[in-house]
Amino acid sequence: MFLAGVLIGGFLVFQFGGTHDVAISAETQAALAKLGIHDFSGVAPHEIFAWHALLTLRGFVSVVVGGFLVGFGTAYAGGCPSGHAISGLANFELPSLFAVFGFFAGGLAATYFILPHVLRRL
Repeated sequence: MFLAGVLIGGFLVFQFGGTHDVAISAETQAALAKLGIHDFSGVAPHEIFAWHALLTLRGFVSVVVGGFLVGFGTAYAGGCPSGHAISGLANFELPSLFAVFGFFAGGLAATYFILPHVLRRL
């Protein structure tokens, strides 16, 4: 029943939910344009997150290699970021605090140091 509700709800929102565009500031659009991202319609940039982009090196690295690293980090940390942040921190578990700090620091490092090089070079 849960899965059926998720599928039906997702379909209804997609069909009748209105626009799916995400508001992005002009500064962020300018910074992404320097990295070769120009299409800001929809939820994610189509230059990276579309089926045709998966066959490019930039799309493959962003989706497949990035997905592998997320899965590896989740297994290595003993749970997903939301599980640690919601359940672990609610139970005052010290390992969850370290995991959340690690996820946050890794996300910042990837955003500011790794992602610009991947987008610029590929």
